[in-house]
Amino acid sequence: MQPLKIGACLTAAEIADHRDWLFGADRDIELQDFGSFKGLTTAFDDRIAAAKAALDGHQGRLGIHGPFEGLDMDNKDPELQPLITARFLKALEAADRIGARQMVLHSPYTRWYQWNRLAKPDYDETKLDRIHQIMAPVVAAAEDKGITLVIENILDVDPASRRMMVDTFGSDAIALSIDTGHAHLARRMSGAPPVDYFIRDAGAQLCHVHLQDLDGHADRHWAPGEGEIHWHEVFRALRELTAEPHLVLELRCKSDIPKGFAYLQDLGLVV
Repeated sequence: MQPLKIGACLTAAEIADHRDWLFGADRDIELQDFGSFKGLTTAFDDRIAAAKAALDGHQGRLGIHGPFEGLDMDNKDPELQPLITARFLKALEAADRIGARQMVLHSPYTRWYQWNRLAKPDYDETKLDRIHQIMAPVVAAAEDKGITLVIENILDVDPASRRMMVDTFGSDAIALSIDTGHAHLARRMSGAPPVDYFIRDAGAQLCHVHLQDLDGHADRHWAPGEGEIHWHEVFRALRELTAEPHLVLELRCKSDIPKGFAYLQDLGLVV
């Protein structure tokens, strides 16, 4: 099995600690400075400047993690919906200004949705209408800027729900992201399929992957090898893709990046 090149998720301030590894092999980087209220308001310009300085000389692929706390993609409140759209648009501005070509956003699909989707008339349709109300301007802006929005599984039970939602936009500017830990946690909590099924279901729409391990109880963001995930099958599924998604370690403890990389490298899965 041909090994795949991976990178990491970091803030601008953390890049220097891993610069030789990242820059020497033109690895994927996902910046995580623009997911908070502060990062998109009072600290916005400072974080843009810090990101540009930290990334100087980087020739790999670049993305950012967009905002998510309290920003539900299918919020029912019509007064809040424009605020959520505006926050996503501001994050797209950040991505564009630093040269990122991807932005991660969180999925609106949950176990509650999965168990209730057929309990009320037009449940799917009304949810999708809300998603489009919030996201249509964001997708249009992403198209204009040449940025791809990648929708990450959070509490998703059936990966097909998120994939079909992406399809409804009919745009290359919105695609799929998979978090390996979230997928495995959903398997434990909600009877979701294993991680490799999420990857295979996404297929050519998969443009981004968070690589993290866990114990099946909580969202640990441990280094690969510390939890339960079957990494050989994950990478077997990734190798079957025609797409070439950004592959980034998203670890809670950034000092564990070398350890996580070494574990996967020793298995012959990554370079």
